[in-house]
Amino acid sequence: MGGEERFGEFVAVRRHDDGHVAELVLDRPRAMNAMSHDLALSLAAACAALGADRDVRAVVLTSTHERAFCVGADLKERNGLSDAELVRRRPVSRGAYNAVLELPMPAVAAVHGFALGGGFELALSCDVIVADGTAVVGLPEVSVGVIPGGGGTQLLPRRVGAARAAELIFTARRVEAVEARALGLVDVLVEEGRDREEALALASRIAANSPVGLRAAKRALRVGHGLDLRSGLEVEDAAWHTVAVSGDRAEGVAAFAEKRRPVWPGE
Repeated sequence: MGGEERFGEFVAVRRHDDGHVAELVLDRPRAMNAMSHDLALSLAAACAALGADRDVRAVVLTSTHERAFCVGADLKERNGLSDAELVRRRPVSRGAYNAVLELPMPAVAAVHGFALGGGFELALSCDVIVADGTAVVGLPEVSVGVIPGGGGTQLLPRRVGAARAAELIFTARRVEAVEARALGLVDVLVEEGRDREEALALASRIAANSPVGLRAAKRALRVGHGLDLRSGLEVEDAAWHTVAVSGDRAEGVAAFAEKRRPVWPGE
C-alpha cells in the first residue's frame, strides 16, 4: 500500500510495508517546519487518524526540509499576536505535541539538521529518536523569554535525568549530533543523510511484530514510567491481560509451534 494523504497544507502521511508503517511528514519547507497554528492543527488531525487506524503498527516522523527537522515555534507568526490571542491559541499548539506523544503505536523520529525548541519536543514525544550526523538539538526557549511548552520540561529529564535537563534548558544551548548521542538526547546516530532510511527500517522491524502486543507494550511503558515498582507491575499485568486473550497471542503461539511467520489478525 502506497500513496500520500494530505492533512492541510503542511502535513502528509505516506504508507509503507502494506500500510503497517506510516510516515508522518512535516512539510513546511519554506519555514523549516516552524510550528505554526495551521501546522499544529494538521499534525493533530493526522495523529488522530493514525491512532484510529488498526493497520498501522509503527509511525515514523520525518521532514521534507534538507537542513531541518523542525526549528520550533513560528516566532514570526507569534510576534504578530496579542497576549490574549497567544493564550487563546495555546490549546492548539499543546494539542499537536500531545497528539504525537499519545500515538498508541510505537513512534520513531528521524532527525537531521535543526531540531530545536518545539522541534526537539516533537522528537522527544516519540519512543525512539534516530539522528544523522547533521543533527543539532536543544531547548532554547528561555533565550527568547519563554519555557519549553511542548513537553520538554517533563520529557527531557525522563531521558537524561533532572540535573542534565536543567543544565540544557537553563543554558539554552544547542547540542550537536555526537554529543547528543553521548548524552542520550538521541538514541541512534547514523551517517549523514540516512536518518529517514534507518528510521523506516527500524519501524519495519517493529511492525513485523504483533500490533496488539506493540500497543500494549507501549501503554505499559508509558503508564508505568515513574511509578513505584509495585504499581508499575500492576500496570504491566493489566496490559498483559489485554494480550493474553487476543487473536494475536493465539496466532503467535501457533506460528511458533508450526515454525512459520505469524499472520497477525491485529485483535
